[in-house]
Amino acid sequence: MTRVVVSLDRASDKWNRAFPLMPSKIEAAVAKAFLCAKKPAAFSRRAFEINVVLTDDSNVRALNKNYRGKNKPTNVLSFPQFNLQKFRRAALDIFPSGSGIPLGDIVLAFQTIRAECNEQDKSLENHVIHLIVHGTLHLLGYDHTRTREAEAMEKLECDILASLGYPDPYHEKSRLKKIKH
Repeated sequence: MTRVVVSLDRASDKWNRAFPLMPSKIEAAVAKAFLCAKKPAAFSRRAFEINVVLTDDSNVRALNKNYRGKNKPTNVLSFPQFNLQKFRRAALDIFPSGSGIPLGDIVLAFQTIRAECNEQDKSLENHVIHLIVHGTLHLLGYDHTRTREAEAMEKLECDILASLGYPDPYHEKSRLKKIKH
């Protein structure tokens, strides 16, 4: 069975008290997004690894400038290991069958996310979990540059978040807290 292991790197102390049970909730969000997303058949029965880096605006600004040519921080960056639009099964052959295959990195910027929460009247937990799902889908080849792709990605995000007990991030009501189930 396909599975994913999450490595969590708190590169900034600002994340230390973000929300209760943050590591386990991030791991659950990655796992659910990985499970629900379409993947190449070659992914079956392999183990994958996703690295989540919790950092600050300064580090994300540098990454955004170096890799995207944008000299500003952003809430989330995803760095996929594979281009799944051009994926070939042979790309996995370099990894021993028992080892985890690095799928990529998701990087979150604390100050930008906190500011978005204040502007959009969202809880930090709800917003972070949405960005984790969003970033995981990017690692799995999803994009939102075209309207049709964006609609499909948004629907999948909402379905995944609902299954985890979180509200629709695109229509979240003022100060909604995580739904209890």
